[in-house]
Formats: sequence, C-alpha cells, structure tokens
Amino acid sequence: MTDTDVDILVRREGTEGLSTAAYAETLRERLPDHRVVHATTPEEERRYVESARIVTGNAIDERLLDAAERLELFACTFAGTDHLPKDLLLDRGVAVTNASGIHAPGIAEQALGQMLVFARGLHEAWRRQQRSEWRHFRPGEFTDSTVAVVGLGAIGQALTQRLRGMEVDTIGVRYTPEKGGPTDEVVGFDAAAVHDALARADYVVLACPLTETTRSLIDRKALSTMKPSSVLINMARGGVVDTDALVDALQTQQIRGAALDVTDPEPLPEAHPLWTLENCHVTPHVGGHTPKHWDRLADILAENVERLDDDAELRNLVFGPDDS
Repeated sequence: MTDTDVDILVRREGTEGLSTAAYAETLRERLPDHRVVHATTPEEERRYVESARIVTGNAIDERLLDAAERLELFACTFAGTDHLPKDLLLDRGVAVTNASGIHAPGIAEQALGQMLVFARGLHEAWRRQQRSEWRHFRPGEFTDSTVAVVGLGAIGQALTQRLRGMEVDTIGVRYTPEKGGPTDEVVGFDAAAVHDALARADYVVLACPLTETTRSLIDRKALSTMKPSSVLINMARGGVVDTDALVDALQTQQIRGAALDVTDPEPLPEAHPLWTLENCHVTPHVGGHTPKHWDRLADILAENVERLDDDAELRNLVFGPDDS
C-alpha cells in the first residue's frame, strides 16, 4: 500500500458548522481495519480519490469522478441528493447513499419542545423574566391536544414516538395513507383530507419534504382553516409555507402562533417582519443539529462497508448501478 492508497476518503467541506475532521475520526474508530483519510485541501482530495473505494461528503463533481478509479460508493452527508450528478454516477457504476434519518431525533425533540413552549406559555414567562416582572399569567395544557403531523418519514415517526404517553391525539398526513402509520389516524395529501386535519388540530407540525405537492401547502386557505388557537411548527422546508400569508395570519391572530426552524427566504433577512412578531419563534435551521450528528452518519457508513463486502443491499441507498 502506498501513501495515497485509501479505503474511505472524507471530503473537507463540513455541514451545520461541523468540521468533517471529527467525522473522519469517528469512522476510524468504527472501522479500525480500514484506512480513512480526511482531505483538508482540494489537492489532497484529487490525490486520494484515485484509490478510494468510498468517498463521503456533501457533494461530488465530475472532476473528482474522472479521477476516481476504484469508487464504488458515494456516501452523501445530506438527506437530499438532487444536487448530485446522478447520470455521471450511474454511468460509472457508483452507488449513492444519503443521511436520511440522522436528523430525526433532534428535529422531533425541537418540535415537541416548541409545542410545550406554546402550551405552557414559556415564551411569555421568558419575556417577563427579561423585565424582572413577577406577574402571573395563565398557562395552557398540552394534554388532550390534537397534533397533526404532516409527513410520516423518519422525522414524523420520531415525533410521534415522543408524543406517545402524553395523552394527545395524533393525525398523520402521508402520500400513502393506505399503509397506515404510527399516528392515531392517517390521511392522504388530498385537499379535503388535509384541510379536515388542519381544522381539528391544535398543533400542526410540518415534517415533509418539499415537493410539488407540498410547496405552499400552508397557504391562505390552509391558514384560514386552522383554529385561531392553533400553532404552526415548520421543521420541513420554508417553501412548504406561504410566508406572506403566514405573516398576515400571525399579525391578525388568525392563528395563535408559529415556530419556524426553516423559512422562505432563508436565511431570513434582518428586516423581515417575522423577527418582530411576539407570537413567532424563529430558529436558524438548527433542528437537526445535535452532538451525535457524525456518530449517526458514521454508523450508517460503517454498516454499509460491511454490506459492500457482503454484496448486500446498502442502508439508505438512493440509487445504484442496478438503476442505470
């Protein structure tokens, strides 16, 4: 083996403010019999990719693919892979996996936390504390609420799991309602079913991908359908919500409040009215950011190294040579 022979190349570009150096170190712990190299410069990436069997990172381009002589797997560190050169990867017989599911625990916890904040009025308590004001207010109660979870993928399932035992009713919205799901009730994405769920929900949690079906799903009509006492929580993508319609609904108290981890536009401009609304909580797309980020990614890749050796189906496979 030469100095440039590697099994796994970890690209240099990080995600969510996290350096991939920690990812590489975690992979070395998981895979002590494999050489894992963390490239810190473009030159190192080009040098090491020639022998790498696996490359992992946010993206891979034609330049690196042309230099990769042994590449079998690109392990994308994002859940979405639409930005990847699919045709080139298929032409070269490279399988692609993603990071789907690793963000689910953190996002589910944040969504649950936001519901409890609104239920118990903790945001109002915080405002009064900032003013050193000992003045009572009337908190609500989460028990007996109805929660509509739009999207029953990994995030929706993780949230539903955390809602069990909290004495709430749950409605799940998914593309294939005939498959059922972990919620008390499951409906499809047809307009009538969605609006019926919105009309009954005290909390609406968006945990769906952004598609043609879900783009601007929460528009003026949807917001008009929601209860005046309801709260919208967007943990999906900003484009699932019509931002202008949401601002109007919050300003006129058409709904009680909103918690947004994602916005449209994103980043949210400094002068945007959402920043100034007391009934809106904005967090800068940090729902999936947890200390276990690289651990969960490394678990997926380490398992897939074994599956590659056994010629078994890969975990989190998006597409592979058989799709060409």
